Amino acid sequence: MTAHIIDGKTIAQQVRAEWKLRADALKARGITPGMAVIIVGNDPASKVYVANKVKACAELGLYSIHRELPADITEAQLLSEIEALNNDPKIHGILVQLPLPKHLDANQVIEAINPDKDVDGFHQKNVGALVTGETPFPSCTPYGVMVLLEKTGIAIEGRHAVIVGRSNIVGKPMALLLLHKNATVTICTSKTVDLAKHTRDADILVAAVGRANFITGDMVKPGATVIDVGINRNSDGKLVGDVDFASVKEVAGYLTPVPGGVGPMTIAMLVANTVRAAERLSGFGKQIG
Repeated sequence: MTAHIIDGKTIAQQVRAEWKLRADALKARGITPGMAVIIVGNDPASKVYVANKVKACAELGLYSIHRELPADITEAQLLSEIEALNNDPKIHGILVQLPLPKHLDANQVIEAINPDKDVDGFHQKNVGALVTGETPFPSCTPYGVMVLLEKTGIAIEGRHAVIVGRSNIVGKPMALLLLHKNATVTICTSKTVDLAKHTRDADILVAAVGRANFITGDMVKPGATVIDVGINRNSDGKLVGDVDFASVKEVAGYLTPVPGGVGPMTIAMLVANTVRAAERLSGFGKQIG
């Protein structure tokens, strides 16, 4: 068996096209969805991520700004920048690129964002709403995974989904989104005893542990759908995921590559959340959906 490779780039383009229609409907009413991205410091990877987000907005005709702030900025100064964006009517979505320098409290920074503009879905209000299935802003990476599964025609209801990784950004919200679609969900960590026993039981396996090539072919049920959320550099400097692609593709039924799988979907869903925020704040269009 050789896995069907899920083309995240193509599906992300489809998603962007769908949300562009909603953005255009707002623009016809005189409202241009706007996103602001704040980056603190000079981390090269963060700069690449921010550039990709700004580019995605431009491609859909959205308004966007990005603020590059010095690494030694005080927390009070950063909170002041966020408050100004909270009060800017042209900005409907705000995100602060993580990680932040160690002297800044990331939780306090996230909580300073108006939850109605929290397009990353990290504010406690939106995380809490995710538990009930009513959040307008699902965390972008798990949201992107759900759309990938839907667009690929992967059945979720009644299936056993295993998530390796329990982060607040991916693992926990991923579990909730799958539960809301009536999957049976198991959350594992890198320290789970007999991890392979759990992963081999998965109809849908989501790897989000942050270790290069951690999931190998002998850990996967034949025919399973394997979603690789990891982004790592191996010893040769090559970009790889948490899944050992070469061995898993010979066992899995469906598999996402790295790069070109989940990554493009994360940015597409950020754009989607920004358009949704503009709809909600303007009173036009759908409130949730």
